[in-house]
Amino acid sequence: MSVHILMYPYPAAGHIIPLLDLAHKLLHLPRPGAAVTVTVVVTPENLHLLDPFLASSSSLQPLVLPSPEPPAAGAPRALRALRELHLPLLSQWFESHPSPPCAVVSDFFLGWTHRFARDRGVPRVVFSPTGAFGLSVIFALWRDLLRPDKESTVLLAKLPDCPRFPWSHLPPVYRIYEAGDPEMERYREDAIGNIESWGIVVNSFDGLERAYLDHLRKELGHDRVWAVGPILPAEGDGSAGPANRGGPSSVSASEVLTWLDACPGGSVVYVCFGSRAVLNQRQMDELAAGLEQSEVRFILCARQSSRGGHVAASDIGAVPEDFEARVTGRGLVIKGWAPQVPILRHRAVGTFLTHCGWNSTLEGLSAGAVMLTWPMGAEQFVNAKLLVDELGVGIRVGEGSEKIPEAEELARVLAESLRGDLPQRVRAKEISGTAGDAINGGSSDKDLCDFMTCMDEQRRSKIQTF
Repeated sequence: MSVHILMYPYPAAGHIIPLLDLAHKLLHLPRPGAAVTVTVVVTPENLHLLDPFLASSSSLQPLVLPSPEPPAAGAPRALRALRELHLPLLSQWFESHPSPPCAVVSDFFLGWTHRFARDRGVPRVVFSPTGAFGLSVIFALWRDLLRPDKESTVLLAKLPDCPRFPWSHLPPVYRIYEAGDPEMERYREDAIGNIESWGIVVNSFDGLERAYLDHLRKELGHDRVWAVGPILPAEGDGSAGPANRGGPSSVSASEVLTWLDACPGGSVVYVCFGSRAVLNQRQMDELAAGLEQSEVRFILCARQSSRGGHVAASDIGAVPEDFEARVTGRGLVIKGWAPQVPILRHRAVGTFLTHCGWNSTLEGLSAGAVMLTWPMGAEQFVNAKLLVDELGVGIRVGEGSEKIPEAEELARVLAESLRGDLPQRVRAKEISGTAGDAINGGSSDKDLCDFMTCMDEQRRSKIQTF
């Protein structure tokens, strides 16, 4: 009998891909004992993201469940629609399966799966696609319902070093509802479900966020907090490797890497705002002008979708006319999905201008890039604080649409960021080495093995400790 794990990502690429990378690692983890099988819940429009992983292992199987129709507006409503649609289907699948899962590993957006798993006598493990600092902030907000005057800062007194954040830097889903609003209460119920779950797998590593990992263990009252990151594809992973992830792009991975091959080492700035965030026109205009004035080599990933919700559909920023012609030879514009991991790993890339989503943060840190931070929403302001104030690898350039850098200043920072003797570059190289050590026999590999040992114990003994 195998260790059967049900994995349930939130249906967005930035949440699905790291959980698939985790599944891939579990399925190829050298260990004694029972074999491992993984069932991944996926909606039809995201099924293609599984293709590279399905090709590399017969022990990974999709469970295709429908998407809510029509799409619900707003994160809490969308999550409620997903729960109402998927809960009965998941229940039917679980109860009819000849070898049901011994554990549920699900995204932290899906706190209701804690009750689903508990009712079926199996542990639910939270998968956190953000880091331990971001998760600690989220837990503190929802547990204590900190609601200060919206013009003041929020003090998180229970966290290490008691960080403060402006109200506008907290996750939007926490800010948009007043206390007592039924939608907010539903969202808080899911957040508490995360806190009460049996365990947590964090896409981070001990050498990066030890203080916050220890804080989580203390606050939760147990040690079932596994830091197994950075969860990234390895070069030798074949079809599941770094070049075969994501969606359609205007430029192939081989074309991008060929372009980079012609550039000197550490001479390129990579600019990308993730899989969902889209710049408004003013942001795009200042960014393009800054890149042009800087005279640095660069790759710009320019998305044309408004799915991220940061920008109204009427104000999606288009790349200025003739911009590509004016920067020919030193600038490459990618429209659509960029092969980000291979780009960042290339010797030519020295700087990463990022929205500070956690996947991008880990990918940049692992590559040893200097991080220019321009957070847009979610927990990205928390990640930017970690990069700049705590790790010393980042330089602030912007904050959402509130602090848009002027082109002249942005150009100066872009050029300065490529200096070889920059203090942030020295620190970035140190953290890159620590990240590599964690997943090459270090702390993250040990946590991954310990997690699988616990899963095997659940399968064998059926001990319920949640």
